[in-house]
Amino acid sequence: MEPINIEGTPKTPTVRFDAREGVFEIRGRSIPENSVEFYKPIVDWLDNYKESPLQKTVVNIRLEYFNTSSSKCILDVFKKLEAIHKAKNDVEVNWYYEEDDEDMLEAGEDYESIIRVPFKMVEIVE
Repeated sequence: MEPINIEGTPKTPTVRFDAREGVFEIRGRSIPENSVEFYKPIVDWLDNYKESPLQKTVVNIRLEYFNTSSSKCILDVFKKLEAIHKAKNDVEVNWYYEEDDEDMLEAGEDYESIIRVPFKMVEIVE
């Protein structure tokens, strides 16, 4: 499988998903004009990946900010990861947040309560 490499812009996050390493990363800001259009290739890629995932998949989410429409698309990404996890594969989500950003911490905790995948809250201390 070809990796996904999307360079971030002021409105869209950097996305790096590599099936060979099993390390996936979304970082930056997510306020695209059309969130569904932006996240669709990522969700489709995960559909393919779940056919033969690695034994362990690590997902690093390091967003500074995301809008409401992005939050729904991010949930769709997590649902694909949940399906991989349910198929007896190891999936771990590292949710990064700035030490004074309670909104981002709460967002991670909200996802953690919805999705049956192990989450680790990682505080970024500058």
